[in-house]
Amino acid sequence: MTHIPPSVDVLIIGSGNAGLCAAISAAESNATLSILVIDACPESWAGGNTYFTAGAFRTAHAGLPGILPLVNNVSSDSGSATASRIDIPPYTSSDFAADLERICGGRSDADLSRVLVEESNDAVKWLARHGVRFQLAFNRQAYEIGGRFRFWGGMALKTQGGGEGLVGDERAAAERLGVKFSFGTAAKRLVSDPVSGGVTSVVVVAAGAGGGEREIRTGAVVLAAGGFEANPRMRAQFLGPGWDFAKVRGTPYNTGSCLEMAIRDVAAKQAGNWSGCHSVAWDANAPSNSGDREISNEFTKSGYPLGLMLNLGGERFVDEGVDMRNYTYAIFGRAILAQPGHAAFQVWDATMTPWLRSEEYRDEIVERITAATLEELAEQCVKRGLRNPGKFLATIREYNDAVAAFQQENPGHKWDPAVKDGLSTQSTRKQLALAKSNWATPLAKGPFVAVKVTCGVTFTFGGLAVDHQTAGVISSATNSPVPGLYCAGEMLGGLFYDNYPGGSGLTSGAVFGRRAGRAAAQAAAQASKQSFGARL
Repeated sequence: MTHIPPSVDVLIIGSGNAGLCAAISAAESNATLSILVIDACPESWAGGNTYFTAGAFRTAHAGLPGILPLVNNVSSDSGSATASRIDIPPYTSSDFAADLERICGGRSDADLSRVLVEESNDAVKWLARHGVRFQLAFNRQAYEIGGRFRFWGGMALKTQGGGEGLVGDERAAAERLGVKFSFGTAAKRLVSDPVSGGVTSVVVVAAGAGGGEREIRTGAVVLAAGGFEANPRMRAQFLGPGWDFAKVRGTPYNTGSCLEMAIRDVAAKQAGNWSGCHSVAWDANAPSNSGDREISNEFTKSGYPLGLMLNLGGERFVDEGVDMRNYTYAIFGRAILAQPGHAAFQVWDATMTPWLRSEEYRDEIVERITAATLEELAEQCVKRGLRNPGKFLATIREYNDAVAAFQQENPGHKWDPAVKDGLSTQSTRKQLALAKSNWATPLAKGPFVAVKVTCGVTFTFGGLAVDHQTAGVISSATNSPVPGLYCAGEMLGGLFYDNYPGGSGLTSGAVFGRRAGRAAAQAAAQASKQSFGARL
């Protein structure tokens, strides 16, 4: 059993990106403080949901010259052979803010959004200074077209080794600064001063023999323990009926217990989109109740813009080309969950399969259903749950007819996966009831490939209201911050509604984790000073 001290200056609950950023920030703010990170999971599950991400960070930037100094997979010399073949347009703060406004329907908290956008670039540079290794995300965010790497969707950065590499780098940075860790240590209750209302200690439960309840006195607490995505009861209660069928994309330890603890013990104010979540097209054969730490993010199936998605009844149910993948992948899981059997088939022909990301679609990761003809493909899909093969074929044929009509009417229109190319199913001669608005090419050349997918839930959007300056948790009783209590990561509510711009979750964890850690260090130092004065 890990040693649990009777007191620490700063106690951080959660070992993912947000918690680690808070730990690093607190430690660099005041090197004299004792800082402890606890997590209910065993050490073998350290890293929370961050471990299961691709490590993508959305940040405002000035284009390739501003990004090259941060990455280790391309020379920082803009005249290098590789760099000279890269197209990364600037992604300004205005661009980021506009995407957040558009994707979240104008509901995001204005102050939180402004902080996220304005500090996104500096947060990435701050992490880089602490040893986080960044790379250009060629595999996720670029297509090689005409000998040039064309980045798209407002995002270019990922961490080396994805989420596993990110938490490894962040934990190493925290340990260099003296931060301690205790796994198998679950927060159970927040204890507050009856006069000031400030948090003074946390009751924890230690796993294993000789465990039981312990009380840790502390000058400040940072909540970074994730949402309720791994709790089927809370998913059904808040996200709605059927959400208990969703597969858990990440850690099984994000059960919402710390959200409920804060609401119960200190009347933490609730905020954000409690019926909303990030959910993706996920391998139907993946484990149900947790991610796989070896396969990790590779169960994601994000190649739908290159083909079609059809439900078990053989019908399309989303516009696969309505926007760049970065702006749709987090909501299409919900659409799949709503289909009969909570599943669907992604389908491509031979012209598009070479463009699929190998880490998501290679044979070692996914069951590729392959056939020489569409009729044979339908027969193979019936064995995997397709209920209406005739409708399946009719849907694809109607789609192909609509694509042909558009191309006849627009012979100069070219397919381009790096932009919204306008290659559509909608022409004056034929229009589908449900369009494919971009990247509409016929499914006509065998061999054909299908993959069965379901909904994988990543993280929930509902959380706690915080002060944007300090990430201090707001009390619903006083509508002011609870002294000594801070929040970051998935537990922070008010940023994302219905959807989110891809890569902004890790950026949020870094930005507000950094703020929370800094404020917690200041509060802990003040508490220590007051305690010393009282002893005198």
